[in-house]
Formats: sequence, structure tokens, C-alpha cells
Amino acid sequence: MTATTDRGRSSPSSPDSAVKTFLDKPLASLHLVLGAGGALVVFGLVMVFSASSVESLLFSDPSSRSPFGIFDRQAIYVVIGLPAMWLGLRLRPSTYRRLAYPGLIVSVVLLAVVLVPGIGIKQFGARRWLDLGLFQLQPSELAKLAFLLWGADLLIRKKKMLGEWRHLLVPLVPVAALLGGLIMLEPDLGTTLCFVLILFALLWTVGAPLRLFATLLAAVIAGVVALIAYEPYRLQRVVTYLDPFADPEGTGLQSIRGMYALATGGWWGVGLGNSRMKWGLLPNGHSDYIFAIVGEELGLIGCLILLALFATLAYAGLRIARRTTDPFIRLVSSAVVVWLVGQAIINIGYVVGLLPVTGIPLPLISSGGTSLVLTMFILGMLAGFARHEPDAVAHLRQRGQGRVARLLRVPIPRSAVDGLPRRRRRPAPGRKPAVAARRR
Repeated sequence: MTATTDRGRSSPSSPDSAVKTFLDKPLASLHLVLGAGGALVVFGLVMVFSASSVESLLFSDPSSRSPFGIFDRQAIYVVIGLPAMWLGLRLRPSTYRRLAYPGLIVSVVLLAVVLVPGIGIKQFGARRWLDLGLFQLQPSELAKLAFLLWGADLLIRKKKMLGEWRHLLVPLVPVAALLGGLIMLEPDLGTTLCFVLILFALLWTVGAPLRLFATLLAAVIAGVVALIAYEPYRLQRVVTYLDPFADPEGTGLQSIRGMYALATGGWWGVGLGNSRMKWGLLPNGHSDYIFAIVGEELGLIGCLILLALFATLAYAGLRIARRTTDPFIRLVSSAVVVWLVGQAIINIGYVVGLLPVTGIPLPLISSGGTSLVLTMFILGMLAGFARHEPDAVAHLRQRGQGRVARLLRVPIPRSAVDGLPRRRRRPAPGRKPAVAARRR
């Protein structure tokens, strides 16, 4: 019996062995990113249609009523996101580093422009969008990626000076404060917290001391408390979080009905498309509170599947960061994981009643344009980084690419470390280059 058990454990057909065999493949990280990311995009499309069908039917133009209104818009953003994902897959790490500084400058300009009355679009009491005709752009989403790439490039350039606090903090923290301040003028506390997550992830990855984190965390907590006390509606959200049933038909309505939706779903849910809360009972059911609709229709099992997909994406990102030899890829991959997973945790946390409501969307699941396209671009970027793992580079250069990669014209990485080329020093006037001197 023992021998049979041992043979069963070591059998190539066992689940553990199959997983290990898959993870040992040189392109496993690439397949994990594309698989988990693609599954989340499809999951989000299905849930957006289910959660928004009634609202689309009731509030669309009477002459052309359709349950597909919001879903059609989301599907268009997915179509736009596919070439963005392809572009993210094609770009080299050194290209991202070259684009970091221009991207940061453009982001600051857009964050300032969106605050101008008559240019920035004001919805739900916040001025966060720019109308570009075909779609609305949310500059704060672009600013998150721009800050992440710029911060990673900055820390790589200063790697020999990072033993001192001032080189760790300046200009990284002042720029984060500038961006956060512009976003708070919209106002948008939830997105500002995402910048804090990115900042902490960058500092943690480069090995900043714990005392520095304690100091920054104390400053962030003090700032958040001040912002909450300054705006009555933020203070009201905290009070509602502490006791949502104190005002069940007012400020606590969304929180209570979100929890009711989750409780109604039970283990297996009431069935896809059978939600009762989406019939005007749960505000923002297809955006901020879509996780409640997932729990109601698909139950605890559906919620666990969703969490497992995010966990797989997080594992893939951290695996890329651990296996790469390029410090820029390590920093960006780690920060992206903290950003996306942290945003998902905040969204799910306030839906289930563990955190105050902040209005942060659930990445790849909630309805929204800029956030979805940008996140799909980030998935392509992570997939491109996975191709720069040393084992992946050796495999691609030795055996070539698959048919799909050749069809998409994805270039083979030149090396595992794709840093910026060093600038050649010009010889002093009247002095010949060293190569020429040696030839003589």
C-alpha cells in the first residue's frame, strides 16, 4: 500500500506533478499572466452585462431601448484594450524607461487641465474626466502608471545612493504628493490611496528600512484623518461604516444592500442574471458594487473563483519580479501587483463591510473605460516582462517563437537585462578617441 501511494505521489499524471511541470516551463509566467488576465476580462464582461441590463433597459432612449447599452460600451473598451495590450507586450523595458519622464509631465498637465471648469467634466460631485469626443478620459488612471514607471526608473538611476533617506524620498515623495494633491482637488481620495500603494511598493522593493515606512505610514494616516475631518461627506462615510444601519434608507443604503446581496447568494448564488438588487435597489451595481452582484448571482463559489484569478495574477507578477535579472522589471512588476491587488482588496473590503466606501472600481471587472484599457495595457506589459526572464530569453532565442507570437509580430528579447544604453563620452577638443590612439 505504501509503495502504491508513493508511486501515486510521484506519478507524472498527479495534479501536483502537472502543476510543477507547467511552472518549470520557461514561458509559464507569460501564460499565467495572459490566462488569468484574459479570464478576468471575460468574467468582467459577463458580470457587467448581467449587472447593468436592467438599468440600460430602463434609462436608455425610449425609441431604442435595449439591455445592452452599458455592456456595448464596455465591450468597445475591451476592443480598444486589445491593441493596447498588444502594444504593452511589444514594447521593450528600455522603451518604458524612455517614456517615463514624458509620461509623468503629460500626466501632471492633464491633472491640472481636468480641474478647469468647462473643460473637466463634473459627475457625482467630482471633476475627474475629459471629454475627447469618442470617449471620456480619466487622467488620474494614466497618472498612476506614469508615476509607477517614473518612480522605478528614478530609483534604478539612483541605486548607488539609496542608502540615504534623502535619496530614497527626494524627489519620489514630493512628486507623489504633487500628483495626490491634484487628484484630491477633483476630489478622489480612493485614487490617492492607490498612489500611496505604488509609492510603498517601490520603496519596499528597493529595500527601504522599516523606520522609513513607519514614518511615511504615520504621515499618511495623519493626512487621511485631516482629509476626512475636512470634508463632511468623508466623515459621514466613516460614521456609516461604523454603523450602516443607523440610516438604512439614506447613507447606509448602499452598504446594507450590498451585504444583503452577498447574503442572498449563499454558496451557489441565485443564478447568473437572476439578481434582484440590480432592479434599482443597489446603486452603482455594475461599477463600484459589482462584487455584490457577483456574490448574489454566483454565490461564494463565484467570489472564490474571482479571488483565485486575482491571486493567480498576483503570483505571476511576483514570479516575474523574483525570476528577472533586470532591476527595472523587478520594481515595476512588484508595484503593479501591489497596485492592482491592493485596489481589488479595497473594493472588495468596502463591499463586504470591512472598509469605508471609497468608490474605487474592481480592476477588469467594474464597468469603466480608462481603467479597463489601462489595466489591459498593464497586462500586456507584464506579459512582455515575462518574456525577459532569463530562461524565457534562452528558450525564445534557441527555439524561436510560436505561431501566435509570430503572427502578432512580437519581437524576441535581445537579452534578459534591457537597460538604457550608456551615453558615449565625447573626446575633448584636440584629443583623439582611445580606440584610434591604440591603433596607432
